[in-house]
Amino acid sequence: MRQHRAALLVTATALTPALLFAGPAFAAGTTATVSGTTATASTTADTPVDEMSEDDLRVAIARILADKDSGRRVTREAGQALDGSVEDMRAFLKTGYRLAQAEDDGVAIARILADKNSGKAVLREAGKALDIGTPEALRAFLETGYRLARAEDDRVAVFRILADPTISAALRSAAQQVVDGTPEQLRYFLEVGRYEVDR
Repeated sequence: MRQHRAALLVTATALTPALLFAGPAFAAGTTATVSGTTATASTTADTPVDEMSEDDLRVAIARILADKDSGRRVTREAGQALDGSVEDMRAFLKTGYRLAQAEDDGVAIARILADKNSGKAVLREAGKALDIGTPEALRAFLETGYRLARAEDDRVAVFRILADPTISAALRSAAQQVVDGTPEQLRYFLEVGRYEVDR
């Protein structure tokens, strides 16, 4: 069984781009980019899990394993499902994946909370997600809530720069241009742009 799983992993890794674009993505990231999709299990034909063949089940789980953003618990549970029976694979895709991803998401949120650079809005929204505690609330925070909360904190940081009477005219102009920008523009300005202005 382990050799079969190893062969599947090699195939899935080689075919990752095709697999990910041929059907729905199965796992989401909890890295700093915090991107991904909701946890669902279906084939390209949207076959219900109970109607999937053994090969379809293996391909669906191989997609999860091939996703570089799958967390430790998801990877462990997916591997165990592949080593198990058809029923084990079905159970993983129907409920196990959602719960394993929720555990990984909880760990990712705990890391965000422990990050000394996390701002007030991020801490507030992360705390809310953990208080609700459902897999859906954790995923929603990582997919959209984190980005928006960080943008709120970044906007406050830009306003603090603007409130400093000692900054250069060039930096003031650059900060004014970005203050109403997208979350990505705010982040870029704070991480890179403001340091390039006064070179």
